[in-house]
Amino acid sequence: MHDQVPSAEPLSGGLKQRHLTMLGLGGVIGAGLFVGSGAGIAVAGPGIVVSYLIAGALAMCVMRMLGEMSAAMPASGSFSVHAERALGRWAGFSVGWLYWFLLVVVLAVEATGAAQIANGWVPGIPQWAWVLLFMVVFTATNLASVRNFGEFEFWFATLKVCAIIAFLVLGALAIFGVLPDTDPVGLTHLTGDGGFLPHGWRGVVSGVLAVIFAFGGLEVVTIAAAESDDPVRSVARAVRSAVFRILFFYVGSMLVIVTVLPWTAQKAGISPYVTVLDSIGVPSAGQIMNIVVFVALLSALNANLYGSSRMIFSLAERDEAPKALLKVGGGVPRRAVLASVAFGFVSVLLNLEWPDTVFLYMLNSVGAVLLFVWALIAASQLRLRRRLEAEAPERLVLKMWAFPWLTWAALAAMAVVFGLMLTDDTARPQLLWSTGATAAVLVVAGVRELRARRV
Repeated sequence: MHDQVPSAEPLSGGLKQRHLTMLGLGGVIGAGLFVGSGAGIAVAGPGIVVSYLIAGALAMCVMRMLGEMSAAMPASGSFSVHAERALGRWAGFSVGWLYWFLLVVVLAVEATGAAQIANGWVPGIPQWAWVLLFMVVFTATNLASVRNFGEFEFWFATLKVCAIIAFLVLGALAIFGVLPDTDPVGLTHLTGDGGFLPHGWRGVVSGVLAVIFAFGGLEVVTIAAAESDDPVRSVARAVRSAVFRILFFYVGSMLVIVTVLPWTAQKAGISPYVTVLDSIGVPSAGQIMNIVVFVALLSALNANLYGSSRMIFSLAERDEAPKALLKVGGGVPRRAVLASVAFGFVSVLLNLEWPDTVFLYMLNSVGAVLLFVWALIAASQLRLRRRLEAEAPERLVLKMWAFPWLTWAALAAMAVVFGLMLTDDTARPQLLWSTGATAAVLVVAGVRELRARRV
């Protein structure tokens, strides 16, 4: 099979299997689950379990497709490289720059959220100072070596996974009345309070829109695989171990939450995890969850800085970004890291100064970008799978399930989500702004293609 991009990359191979495994498990467990899931429960009730099953199944399919391509052709640009190989330079350019922009904008949200929590603990230090501290620490971490990034993420992910497991165990004990001062709950809260689907299937659909983007972050493990000691085996094992466990964590958590308490007991602005832990008598539940959310935000900040730097480095390798970003020191693309964190600082400043105007427009412009990225991943996998089967079948060490039918089904599901967002008053602005941003990048990609052909 003929590669259209360099196969050898001057980056270090310092990531171990344990790093990738925990990155795959913990990379998607963030504030969107611990805090944002409350919005999904509000619109779907106990049906949020079904919403997470649907959204999780789609995310698992995308991850399996991406794992298949990344195991066959590891690259630090991951799906951007795959899109270029499958669909052309315009696709690699577009998905790479869109994903980079997504990461550096979301990075601002994470830095600000972590700073707000830290400011609540130590009010004497202003919020902007906390943001500066976090950005400096993780910039230094990412500049030092990829092993540092791996270690940070390993321990961050370990804490998040342990927190989820502890919550599931405590919740199960409460459901069966094993904990002190608790009675068996049974299915009362699942069938009462309006039934399992209090808002009908419309509520389930609204729940899908509320939670689907919480699965973003899975992609970073395939980017990181290129810097592991054994990329092919590492990414295959990480994907296999991650997909079902992540679905178990998400769906299991939601099932515990809506079983222990009536879905109407959840309060706006308060993590449903905190509400449940308070109800079963866990002392200082709010502070415990604050610590977990704080770690989750810092973990996401670290992972997004890493992912964005590798994506823009890969773009520079393929002449889709300035060549100056190819400077590598100690196996780390330091200029790519600095370029990503520089724009991250700009995003943070916009978030601190104009959260409801300038930054809101930026955030809306990347709100649905993840779906565009997923769609290009699926389209790339459709084409590359056929090519690999014909030219290098031995490289298919991890295969997409029920190919090509499940890939087409995933694409159809994404089209349905796009349609639902268009009819939803809350999601429509994100879709329209993201479509505009995507169209702008596609225009630039098209102009570049025309110029290249003239030369």
